[in-house]
Amino acid sequence: MFPDSSSAQSRSVSVDDTGVRRQLADGSEESITWSELTAVVVRVIPEGPWKEDVFLMLAAADGTGTAVPSGDPAANALIERLQTLPGFDHDKFVEAMTTDADEAYVVWKADNQPAQ
Repeated sequence: MFPDSSSAQSRSVSVDDTGVRRQLADGSEESITWSELTAVVVRVIPEGPWKEDVFLMLAAADGTGTAVPSGDPAANALIERLQTLPGFDHDKFVEAMTTDADEAYVVWKADNQPAQ
């Protein structure tokens, strides 16, 4: 469902009114527009405390999207934007951000998608 980019190093992440773009260190780019967004998942990988272990996964219906490390400088702006999505599960988000379990937490799905 998501690109396998959580282990790739980011060169930059930008969040704006169009969507989210992540430039990877290898020169490739991942992006998703707000209109394409169908799911937001917080993926926790027990790699911490020395490696990035929490990723904000943004998915489109066609399986494209991006994974933004929670430690990225743009993550705060992204989280603020995501929390304004109608139906965003704030409780599940807090749970995901405060656990060290190897798990994926679906914190938002588009209205036309059933929650899992």
